[in-house]
Amino acid sequence: TIDDAAGEAFDKCAKVLGLDYPGGPMIDKMSETGNENEFKFGKPKIENLDFSFSGLKTSFLYKIRDNLKNNPDFIGQKKYDLAASLQKAIIDIISDKLITTSRKTGIRNIVITGGVAANKGLRNRMNKLADEKELNIIFPKLKFTGDNAAMIAMVGLHKYRLKMFDNQNVMPQAKIDFYEI
Repeated sequence: TIDDAAGEAFDKCAKVLGLDYPGGPMIDKMSETGNENEFKFGKPKIENLDFSFSGLKTSFLYKIRDNLKNNPDFIGQKKYDLAASLQKAIIDIISDKLITTSRKTGIRNIVITGGVAANKGLRNRMNKLADEKELNIIFPKLKFTGDNAAMIAMVGLHKYRLKMFDNQNVMPQAKIDFYEI
């Protein structure tokens, strides 16, 4: 992603709805009874294979801000529809980018991990997409779909135990072009 991750979009938008952290699982649960077509949110138009979710978060925030002006109880009345529409938008972004990536690269085997991999809506859509586009989409078991921060910490622990240390001269990189590796 060039900015925010899908999980961050779920969590930050959930916070706007007054939900506790982590908000992603609550959005997923609420989506089961909400109308996913009630609201439309802006989606990124990124030409390359990167993801972007910051514009979606802004669109979500503006939709709520604008509706609260006319209806102070807008969130309370529409919380489930907002959750379902948000989840649909995030899953649409992921689906569209995966289809584009597979088409451009020929990659047919896709692994979806991290906290968002626990999302039932995402799992359902990816399973349909796998059948429609003849892709091999793999999800870990639900018990292994924890937050990416925990996964990164675990890698750090394993590297520490193996005495794989770097010195202070190592420059951190937020983005790596995997085509150059």
